[in-house]
Amino acid sequence: MEEAARTRDDTQPLPSAERLKAFTDAVVAIAMTLLILPLMESVSDAGTGKAPVAEWFVEEWPALVAFALSFVLIANFWLVHHRLFAKVERVDTPLLWLTVLWMFTIVWMPVATAITTAFAEDTIQLVVYIGTLTVTSAVLSLTRLYLARHPGLHDEPPGAMRDEIVGGWIVTGLFVVALIVSIVVPVVSYAALLLLALRPVVQKVVLRIRA
Repeated sequence: MEEAARTRDDTQPLPSAERLKAFTDAVVAIAMTLLILPLMESVSDAGTGKAPVAEWFVEEWPALVAFALSFVLIANFWLVHHRLFAKVERVDTPLLWLTVLWMFTIVWMPVATAITTAFAEDTIQLVVYIGTLTVTSAVLSLTRLYLARHPGLHDEPPGAMRDEIVGGWIVTGLFVVALIVSIVVPVVSYAALLLLALRPVVQKVVLRIRA
């Protein structure tokens, strides 16, 4: 009896699953909005100097590409996280902190994106940007793994969860490969992220081997 009461007291301060999902959505929305701030400052500076609009687009195209890429990547991470948590019904402490860690990586993305255009490209810049994406993906994979080992927190079928775990680690692995390629072959740079397009092929091969 006392142990049950203590358990209830320990879990009582934790947010509900729905509240955690709503908070996560808000954090992602703010992070995606922050991506545009460097471009807004650039527009203001160009307007003050009376520079032609065409000139601004020519000068800022790397920042525009970085903004679009990060926006799409964060949106994709959010969609994956949304699908993962769609059937989560309860939250415990480890799951809460895994989610907080994932949100931390998402909030850091606008900074990593700004670094790609504010400084000359070097190895550290690649590590910061692609490394952030790798950590974000890895935390999602760890979250899937934790949920798979704690079925009482969700109502996802075991088979479906296993497939998602495989797919998640494949994406994380491709981010790691992209990071290595971008460092070893500097001329490739951020184009190494195109390796993520191999995910369906790699996942099909892995699942076939497992079967």
